[in-house]
Amino acid sequence: MRDVKAMTVTPDDRFDVAIVGSGIVGLGAAYAAVRRGLRVVVVDRTERPVGATIRNFGHLCIGAQDGPARVYGEASRSIWLRLATDAGFWARESGTLVVARAQDELALLEEAARAEDDEAAGIRVLSPAEVIALAPVRPEVVRGGALVPGDLQVNPREAAGAIVRHLAALGVEFRFRTAVTAVQTGLVRTTRGDIAAADVVVAVNHDVDQLLPALAERAGVVRCALDMMRVSADLPSPLQAPLLTGWSLVRYRRFAGLSSAAGLRERLHAERPELAALDLNQMYTQLPDGTLLLGDSHHKAVQPDPFQPEAAFDAFLAEACELLDVGGMRVLERWQGVYAAAAEEFLIEEVAPRVLALAATTGIGMTTGLGLAEIETARVFGWGGSGSANVGTSALGGTQTPAIVGGAGTTAIVGGIAQEENA
Repeated sequence: MRDVKAMTVTPDDRFDVAIVGSGIVGLGAAYAAVRRGLRVVVVDRTERPVGATIRNFGHLCIGAQDGPARVYGEASRSIWLRLATDAGFWARESGTLVVARAQDELALLEEAARAEDDEAAGIRVLSPAEVIALAPVRPEVVRGGALVPGDLQVNPREAAGAIVRHLAALGVEFRFRTAVTAVQTGLVRTTRGDIAAADVVVAVNHDVDQLLPALAERAGVVRCALDMMRVSADLPSPLQAPLLTGWSLVRYRRFAGLSSAAGLRERLHAERPELAALDLNQMYTQLPDGTLLLGDSHHKAVQPDPFQPEAAFDAFLAEACELLDVGGMRVLERWQGVYAAAAEEFLIEEVAPRVLALAATTGIGMTTGLGLAEIETARVFGWGGSGSANVGTSALGGTQTPAIVGGAGTTAIVGGIAQEENA
């Protein structure tokens, strides 16, 4: 039953859809709703998106996912490209480059390539010369590599703001610097008054434990803190695509679930225990201004310490010098990112009738968030119409595969290897 106070809100506070959170999942939900002609409000306690949506590599790593994450990623891809055009931010269809510095890393890439059903869209194994042509890596360390097609890259620092401006132009109302204190069917309570809405989406990532603590505890949601840095690097040529390493291969599910991944993981951890202790994902992206994003380390806790160990940043720089043909690097920025982590990849639950909690509970929010919001809001709320953009299902291996299906009051389950990326 709706709270009678919802009947007392002013017409200006009545909406078809209220979205709590202006991160990529919340923006995806707003985009899905406004395209269907719905009146939408987004509420966030900050003055602009400042969380995990802007503190990442800008790497939309679709091709390294499997299962539901791959479905959401493929759905996200078309939305990202559409938004890049309409909202006017930089995006490139770069694919993803993986460098193999040892035979076991190359063997894992070859195994992944053989596992592809569609050779035209699958992983392409590269020779050392082909890798060097695409990235300024030191020739003496390269044993080969692979190109994963279909992946995208954006500048996370500009994309979220551009999407906000575009959605506002489409009619979405943003109420920043406004905290939400409670949600229920038909009603969102905020520090600036109540909002009535037929549908409510809670997309607050790790802060779900503040707004819906019982849900967060039941799902095992904690925070994953990571260290990253941006550097000015003296490179002989630009990086043609986001660059992953062997440390990445043992994290991303498409690779980590293969038979040869276990041996690679054991070897990396035995040879470099100090990097394993950082829970390293050694990867690189290059922004349009030529600067490099380096990272990243991971530490999980309900409330991680804010103190960043210098050992992580030292490792980022040392490993970059070992891999890249770089004349010198100058550190421009360091930061800590924080995102939700849990045993499953996604939190999807209708916590009350027509109140949907959504989160990517691993570090693939940029990769999957837009598709997650598009697919699950349409499924739970029954949204249809021309705005659906045909992304309720995704073609995998030539067949239409449905997204995660869960009922009201249930959490969708996605089993498998935990991954803590930041893309």
